[in-house]
Amino acid sequence: MRMKKLRLPLVALFALLSTNTFAQQQTVDTAKQRKQFEELMKQDWACLKCFQEENTKVAPPKAGEQRIVFMGNSITIGWKNAHPDFFEGKPYINRGISGQTTSQMLIRFRPDVINLKPKVVVILAGTNDIAGNTGYTPVETIFGNIVSMTELAKANGIKVVLSTVLPVYEYPWRKGMGIDAVGKIADLNQRLKDYAAKNNCVYLDYFSAMEDDKKGLKAELTYDGVHPNKAGYLVMEPLVEKAIATALKKK
Repeated sequence: MRMKKLRLPLVALFALLSTNTFAQQQTVDTAKQRKQFEELMKQDWACLKCFQEENTKVAPPKAGEQRIVFMGNSITIGWKNAHPDFFEGKPYINRGISGQTTSQMLIRFRPDVINLKPKVVVILAGTNDIAGNTGYTPVETIFGNIVSMTELAKANGIKVVLSTVLPVYEYPWRKGMGIDAVGKIADLNQRLKDYAAKNNCVYLDYFSAMEDDKKGLKAELTYDGVHPNKAGYLVMEPLVEKAIATALKKK
């Protein structure tokens, strides 16, 4: 039977093809979609168009609304897919794009965060930089990009929650590449912790709650060693809600 070709919306196309699992999808003409994705990346590297239409439909916050934007990568957008109940009925806006690095997030930070006028932004970023998704990026640059996002948020009256990078022992799409994931993640997380303490941000420590004895993700919390499964998100949810509550109380 010939497979039906699917017309994917822009967000769905990026979500599918910016991950390294796209080849496992059996219902999509992957070769054609991959080519389309590569062309889109050339034209819109940060995927500014991904949420462009959705952002126009976001009304200004109502009086007393405590709007929260979740800014991130596949771990953030995957959250909405794995456990949608966490987001439903809450003033939470998910702006995760699979595969993205901090350089890409920084470019789209204004339309996807600032212009939505949240009270708090939860930033979860950096693991794809360490994996080398868009080429070599030193930890200092990754940290600097996150600091730049934080400074933009604070300049616009938005409180910031800085999340740790989740534990990773080895990136399955970078096996044998000699990437020191454990060391680089530890370095970045320590920088974020120190920065948060000195700059009135909330430090959200997912890492300690999810690490195994090799400093990777606990097997029961992930399906590939990098991305959480539903059980992983259930560990993360009370932690982020506590961090958001703390951020909302900050002056």
